[in-house]
Amino acid sequence: MSPAEEERSLPLPERWPRASKFALSASAAAVAELVTFPLDLTKTRLQIQGEAAVRRDGAAAGQAVPYRGMLRTAAGIAQEEGVWKLWQGATPAVYRHIVYTGVRMVTYEHLRDSVLGRVEGESFPLWKAVVGGMSAGAIGQFFASPTDLVKVQMQMEGKRKLEGKPLRFRGVHHAFLKILSEGGVRGLWAGWVPNVQRAALVNMGDLTTYDSVKHFLLLNTTLVDNSVTHSVSSACSGLVAAVLGTPADVVKTRVMNQPRDKQGRGLLYKSSMDCLIQTVQGEGFMSLYKGFIPTWMRMAPWSLVFWLTYEQIRRICGVTSF
Repeated sequence: MSPAEEERSLPLPERWPRASKFALSASAAAVAELVTFPLDLTKTRLQIQGEAAVRRDGAAAGQAVPYRGMLRTAAGIAQEEGVWKLWQGATPAVYRHIVYTGVRMVTYEHLRDSVLGRVEGESFPLWKAVVGGMSAGAIGQFFASPTDLVKVQMQMEGKRKLEGKPLRFRGVHHAFLKILSEGGVRGLWAGWVPNVQRAALVNMGDLTTYDSVKHFLLLNTTLVDNSVTHSVSSACSGLVAAVLGTPADVVKTRVMNQPRDKQGRGLLYKSSMDCLIQTVQGEGFMSLYKGFIPTWMRMAPWSLVFWLTYEQIRRICGVTSF
């Protein structure tokens, strides 16, 4: 058998390992995103409400905040806008995770195994896992930033309708085209800096924690590489990711959702740092943790669904465990 014929006879995961891992991680992420998306929508609404810059430059200062708390926010959306509105913006969110999760997972494994030199069966230094996780998250989020921008803006359409404001978008593709026409290609990356910062922190919590906890358990306890180990590791990763990522997520959401001029420049915040300063000065430090509970309650099941699904489909497809 010739080398070309021998290569064609290999299973797809062995012929195209990175493309296969990209597809498997994107599929697992799509499942996790659809299951937990209502919590993401609730979190976004909570992060916007009471925005000091909006009260100062836009709406009346005494305007009542329509929702307070996670449960009342979710119930209000379902009652006033319809249950299916809890999935408003789910399409660009799935698009985002196909790009973001696919890129970050492939990048992290490549950095971990080929660049940072992890040896199978040996402990992996935490600082290397942190470098790999943050780098992979930043790279993945940069490529996925346009889809995240569309997701955030579409999640706010139901609220605009209740306030009597005209809807901005007819759908996902119209949102992309409108943002592109108003702000150019640069407009699609509005808010990318806090977006990338958040992704780096979240991945330091998610990828780094999951990988470190999983291999610590395998090396130092009687647990084996099964669903129990995956569940414990994903629970830890979801909590750490929420603690590290929520402040940057609040800033990212506000920067992305702010109105813009014809040049695509924000009317409320000059930069992510300006948004951070205004938020803390106007609403206090703890405002950076608005939406923390739904963020955590989303990240925990998201991590659980994603990692269990990802590990299982890797095993089914003949790819080694993460």
